[in-house]
Amino acid sequence: MKRSELALALNQIGAERSLPREIVTKVVESAIVQSYRKYANVMNSQNVAAVVDIDSGHMRIFVEKEVVEEVQDDRTEVSLADALKQKPDAVLGDCIMVDVTPKDFGRIAAQNAKQLIVQKLREAERDFQYNQFIEREGEIVRGMVQSVTSAGVVVNLGRIEATLPRKEQIPGEKYEVQQYVRAYITEVKRTGRGPQVTLSRTHKNFLRRLLEIEVPEIANGLVEIKSIIREPGARSKIAVAALQPNVDPVGACIGQRGARIQNISNELHGEKIDVIEWSADPTVYIAKALGPAKVMAVHPVGEKSALVIVPNDQLSLAIGREGQNARLAARLTGWRIDIKSSSEALGEALDKLSADADLQAWVGEDIVQALPSLRELLVRQRALPTPLTPDEFILVKRLVDSVHAYQVARQSDSHKAKPITREAQADDRQQARRAALAAIPQAAYGMPIEELGLSPRVAQHIIGAGIVSVGQLLEHGVRGDEGFLAIEGIGPKALNEIKQALEKVVGQWKAAPQAPAAGADDGRDTPSETATPSSKVEETTEEAQQYFIEAMSEGDEEGDDGEEDLADEAAAAKARKKEKKGKKPPKDRLLVYDEELGRVVTHHVRKPRRYGDPDDLEF
Repeated sequence: MKRSELALALNQIGAERSLPREIVTKVVESAIVQSYRKYANVMNSQNVAAVVDIDSGHMRIFVEKEVVEEVQDDRTEVSLADALKQKPDAVLGDCIMVDVTPKDFGRIAAQNAKQLIVQKLREAERDFQYNQFIEREGEIVRGMVQSVTSAGVVVNLGRIEATLPRKEQIPGEKYEVQQYVRAYITEVKRTGRGPQVTLSRTHKNFLRRLLEIEVPEIANGLVEIKSIIREPGARSKIAVAALQPNVDPVGACIGQRGARIQNISNELHGEKIDVIEWSADPTVYIAKALGPAKVMAVHPVGEKSALVIVPNDQLSLAIGREGQNARLAARLTGWRIDIKSSSEALGEALDKLSADADLQAWVGEDIVQALPSLRELLVRQRALPTPLTPDEFILVKRLVDSVHAYQVARQSDSHKAKPITREAQADDRQQARRAALAAIPQAAYGMPIEELGLSPRVAQHIIGAGIVSVGQLLEHGVRGDEGFLAIEGIGPKALNEIKQALEKVVGQWKAAPQAPAAGADDGRDTPSETATPSSKVEETTEEAQQYFIEAMSEGDEEGDDGEEDLADEAAAAKARKKEKKGKKPPKDRLLVYDEELGRVVTHHVRKPRRYGDPDDLEF
């Protein structure tokens, strides 16, 4: 092959495969090197290089050899005289690249390196295509529909084929062969057959790129896209902000007579697009996000949660079909949005205003004087929702905003007092628990767990936790139900069984007082060595039982704000003990947690009548 013909062939290959000359040159040089290694039986550890000039077709092979005085192996060694011809400053022991190009190497390369060059050109083409498309990931491409299947659409992008899966297609769109479509590149993977490109027309960044193409202000950096939310094929909301003064971001995106946004909507199969101006104030941002509905007021009611008041005639527009408008607004702003009609908000505000004199002073005299007209307006709105006049709109908004501000101020004042109240309640609870621990009789520590009559399984779990006496079990009961449930293996059924057993034991101690065990000492404050009078022991056991019941109702965590004061509860319990003093306690009692009272109460178990209790009959 002539040199001009070689150059022509290599240039033609590069043009057909869309490969730069540099890549074609590297591929040919690599193929020639591998072909020479096989031809000359060169070791893999020996460095071999090839130089190819595509324009002239000239090829040269260089092999690294060591400079020696006497050559033993001409494949790896070169004499000093030959080395000086290649490199004038060569010395003994150097390793230099020696030109070893065979005279007939062009024919040899054509025969041995043909298939290798073709293979490496394919690999280079795949790598080049992958690098080309990986750089375009996140951009819009335009291609022709090649085939339509149930799994998706195959789009021809020139040298490769991309896939538009069904889930990435806009609902309602139909594609035909040889139709040109634009799509967003979501992913590029390297495979053995070349790059695998996945397209999307539902991605929110597809709308972002279309805006950058259609709106020059966005491409130039004058307008910034803050957030985009899409329901493909149905509706989208876009929040934009101007980065320079005197620039209308919404007008720039919509264009003259809506031309810009209409072109984008047509590309998205008629998808409706709402463009709003972003605001750092969440109340303003939420009101604009609910557009095109007119919002009366936005009241933050918690962390990332807001209550929106809209006029009656705007309620359906604010919610949207199947809640679409409110749902998109919530996703766009990142806030939870609850929408309420103006008549409903007005009715609640009037009820609160009539029941609170402080609120009347808060809202002002002018609103109080307008109460009759507001009530009349409420009756009309409930009977027939009609648009509010500007004066009515302002008056209702002032009332609703004033009531909300009053509630916020009241909550702020109550929160300031809460830490002191909770701290005092926590101190009272700690004192009650310490009193309950001190009131446990010493006899309880000498009574083994087996005497409670628990089932073997429950007793095994209790003993396995290191609890061997009833006194130790009562210490767990001071913490409430959580103290018993903290024992491994104890569940709700076992908890009820333990409570019933302990209640019977405490009742027996109260009915038959016992003196503390002699010599019992577990680090607690023990009574004097003299015998304790019967009345004293009875009072001690009663206190132990009462403290135990009260402690179980406390639990480990802090109670609610509406929890009764412990001191008053202890006084009431003491009064009940005085009233019941001298009466024989019932034999069977059951501890039950009352959700309405928020504490554990004692239920008496009645014996059924001879022919049954009518109250117990089930119908």
